[in-house]
Amino acid sequence: VFQSYALYPHLTIAQNMMTPLRLRDLSTAERLPFVGPMLGRAKHQKMLQQVQETAKVLRIEALLDRKPGQLSGGQRQRAALGRAMVRKSVAFLMDEPLSNLDAALRIHMRSELAELHRSLQATFVYVTHDQAEALTMSDRMAVMMDGDILQLGAPDEVYNDPQDIRVAEFVGAPKINLLAGSLDSDGHARCGDVVLSRVTAAQSSEKVSIGLRPEHLALCAANQPGCLSGRVVHKENLGADIYLHVAVDDGLHRMVVRTAPQEGVSVSLGSDISFHRLHGQAMVFGADGKRIQLADAMSTQVPEVA
Repeated sequence: VFQSYALYPHLTIAQNMMTPLRLRDLSTAERLPFVGPMLGRAKHQKMLQQVQETAKVLRIEALLDRKPGQLSGGQRQRAALGRAMVRKSVAFLMDEPLSNLDAALRIHMRSELAELHRSLQATFVYVTHDQAEALTMSDRMAVMMDGDILQLGAPDEVYNDPQDIRVAEFVGAPKINLLAGSLDSDGHARCGDVVLSRVTAAQSSEKVSIGLRPEHLALCAANQPGCLSGRVVHKENLGADIYLHVAVDDGLHRMVVRTAPQEGVSVSLGSDISFHRLHGQAMVFGADGKRIQLADAMSTQVPEVA
């Protein structure tokens, strides 16, 4: 299933969907115009039945006699899906099939594709640059960069437990906040007033990055211990959430804080705010970009997410 639909413009939707069946099931003589349908009448009837059954699943029965130029983007995408489905394949390769659709239709088609996947019980290999599609539609997702798979796992695992700083930065919108820090002699990661209570197995002065997602930060009273302060330089109101972009007082960092509407609506541009991290949510990455696991200082259990 292609990004550009790749439908033959001179054929009807029914003929487009029948094309892979003609190539697979008909002999050279049975593909000939006029005499072909007579030589392979039973095969042609079976193929037409398969096209109609697939069109019914995709709800495009009324479009079978139209040509691609007469259809909307969403209808053409359904037709392209039907052309792949009609072969009853064991696996489907989808190359950014929704990227040419507008935002509202893309969200609608995401749910339709997910429902189709469950009903077909077939493997979908889905290529996308849209992390929302990857997170909402997949059972397993692989984050690839420069030809390498950086992490493979369930969407929740990749989002909540990234093993590489590039994965942490790519998956999640807005991007994860990263603070430059170091490990003290006790193994605690620190950046200014931000000091993690959990420790690493290795105790060194290694330079690290402390990652805090916007939802892992919360507003707090000024001068509260362990808080960061800064000035609001941008505000995004998304209805269900308000994101505050804050220039931290240290002059080195700009961070995004997610707030609930009732909390963030009263915060104005240019105002000074204080915020703190939620306990147990910080992530630490080493100088090589790999995740450094943290554990409770007195715990002997397997390290877990900070």
